Amino acid sequence: MTHTLISRGLVAASLLAAAVVAPGCVSQKKYTALQQQNAELSKSREQLQVEKTALQQDKARTEEELRQRLASRSQQVNQLNQNLSGAEAQNSQLSADLRNREAQNSQLSADLKDREQRLTELQRKLAEKDAAVQNLRKRVADALLGFNAQDLQVNLKNGKVYVSLSEQLLFKSGSTKVDPRGQDALRKLAAALKGNQDVNVLVEGHTDNVPIRTGTAGMKDNWDLSVLRATEITRILTEAGMAPGQVTPSGRSQYLPVAQNDTAPNKALNRRTEIILTPKLDELFQLLEQN
Repeated sequence: MTHTLISRGLVAASLLAAAVVAPGCVSQKKYTALQQQNAELSKSREQLQVEKTALQQDKARTEEELRQRLASRSQQVNQLNQNLSGAEAQNSQLSADLRNREAQNSQLSADLKDREQRLTELQRKLAEKDAAVQNLRKRVADALLGFNAQDLQVNLKNGKVYVSLSEQLLFKSGSTKVDPRGQDALRKLAAALKGNQDVNVLVEGHTDNVPIRTGTAGMKDNWDLSVLRATEITRILTEAGMAPGQVTPSGRSQYLPVAQNDTAPNKALNRRTEIILTPKLDELFQLLEQN
């Protein structure tokens, strides 16, 4: 439309020029009409120019807004892509962590199952050990029936069998030679234990607090007396068939009494020999170390 109006303005201007050049050819009325038309066209042309400028400015503003919006959207897209990449990386890490945790859980389950199996085996071994100790106590007690309870006692303590023999049963005062009745008791004990290699035997000699007479059988003190008595008992046990490596003699002198050394009866209780029977627990200890 703008082009048409401009063309019309040019035509009118041409006619007006023609009218000026050849006034004689155009009437005054037509000339005036042409001038008026030319003025209107000029005005329209100016108006159109203003509109054109406004439209160009609007176009420039619109294009700038679109560029800014496009840049903003591009930035948002880039940020979303970065967030997506980060989320994917985090998801991959979480998946890896989950796999590791599942592997750890599987290992823990396997370890727990193995631990439970070892615990079951340990409980079985403990039950076997308790049964063996009870059986050992019964076998020893049965072998030593007929001896006075004041002279010989068989007790179970801390998983061990204690055979306590009084001095009256074994020795005369200050002597290290076992009396015949004591030898009989020791041989019966050896017979009950003979062939049982799963038991360690500790022979402990004990005395009261009365010092031994200096020079008695070459002994200096109660240490010598307790050790020599334990050694003599060990010799009788091994001669009766027990393995020498199975029996250990030891002397405690007066330092592990069972009663106060304040009366004659109490001192008699302290003058004793204890034969301590301990089942070998190698397999049990191995299981304990594993657990």
